[in-house]
Amino acid sequence: MIAGKARIMIPKRTLNDGNPLPAVGFGTWRLAEGQRTIDILKTALSLGYRHIDTAARYENEVSVGTALSESGVARSSLFVVSKVWNDMRGYESTLRACRESLAKLKLAYLDLYLIHWPATEKFFSNADALNLETWRALETLQADGLVRSIGVSNFLPHHLQPLLDKGAVVPAVDQIKLHPGLPQAETMRFCLAHGILPEAWSPLGAGKLLASGPLRSIAERCGQSPAQVCVRWCIQRGAVPVVKSSTPERMRENRDVFGFVLTESDMEALDRLPAVGSAAPDPDSILY
Repeated sequence: MIAGKARIMIPKRTLNDGNPLPAVGFGTWRLAEGQRTIDILKTALSLGYRHIDTAARYENEVSVGTALSESGVARSSLFVVSKVWNDMRGYESTLRACRESLAKLKLAYLDLYLIHWPATEKFFSNADALNLETWRALETLQADGLVRSIGVSNFLPHHLQPLLDKGAVVPAVDQIKLHPGLPQAETMRFCLAHGILPEAWSPLGAGKLLASGPLRSIAERCGQSPAQVCVRWCIQRGAVPVVKSSTPERMRENRDVFGFVLTESDMEALDRLPAVGSAAPDPDSILY
């Protein structure tokens, strides 16, 4: 724990299955296995983060699990997310993948388990059927108590619709790339209309947005940092941002976004920013 630093309680949102999740998550993409990742996560936890996002593909679940177990934070206070990678799509392989993630994380259950990317028609003749088979595995994991909530990542509306049509459970979450200049309006509208909570990965546009003149002007007027404005924009658009930093100062900054409100004109100006944070990867065009 960091001496002298009071922990801040991050507000919670409620998923469509009734489960609560903290309204800002802490991401671990590109954090490699090892002591540095353990230390970064323990610092984040000491500063009040409870929503921790990892994935099998990140290859850091062992270190994430070590940080969680050494942090002293009660399991009941944590919200831990992982994802099934693309080479484990399908029913039996997804069941196995989840159990492997649980073993690495040293957990009895996950709070949220996601399909990391949709199978798509360009690369799979049975894409919808394969996604549905993977989804049914997640439904089984939820029914068996190994996962509390289930969802998807990087799914567009036409990937989500077959799950709504034929699945037994509506996805609780769709984690998408979302930041000022990349408002993902169609996917956001679809998710919110169907009770699916959007989560925002790369809410700072991989840091490339932070030098934007219009963003910096809004931040200065609000008395906040450009990063805080990006995170707040995601929240006001109805999403849960998943932030990432390796420094305590930035961790606090990304967390402390509930004491100010952006105006609608601010929000619209941020929507219109050039997409300097890069475009969202297109799952229909790229094989992951």
